[in-house]
Amino acid sequence: MTGKVALEGLEFHAYHGVYPHERSSGNKFEVDVLVETEFHDSAFHDDLAGTINYEDLYALVKTEMAKPSKLLETVGHAIAKQTLITFREAISVEVRISKFNPPIGGVCRRAVVTVSQSR
Repeated sequence: MTGKVALEGLEFHAYHGVYPHERSSGNKFEVDVLVETEFHDSAFHDDLAGTINYEDLYALVKTEMAKPSKLLETVGHAIAKQTLITFREAISVEVRISKFNPPIGGVCRRAVVTVSQSR
């Protein structure tokens, strides 16, 4: 049976951005990750081994967010790719990264990039 496992509103202080000041002082980011997966029968018998452990998924996102990049597209792709590598039962993954108060020369609450990847 297929289903979805999601983590929403993960908050990080990270060092992603094109400009040097973004990479030195950092910024607030929010990440949502949605994984379409194949649930094993054991998941319906209260066994964690039959599904994606969202504690492990969080650790994966945290690790990738700690690697400074110029572009959110790069970070989103890395999270999606690593999710498919780490969780063999994952069918597809969607990663949404929000950067708060991006330096665009005007008022903007957040910039958002969404990356999707399938097997």
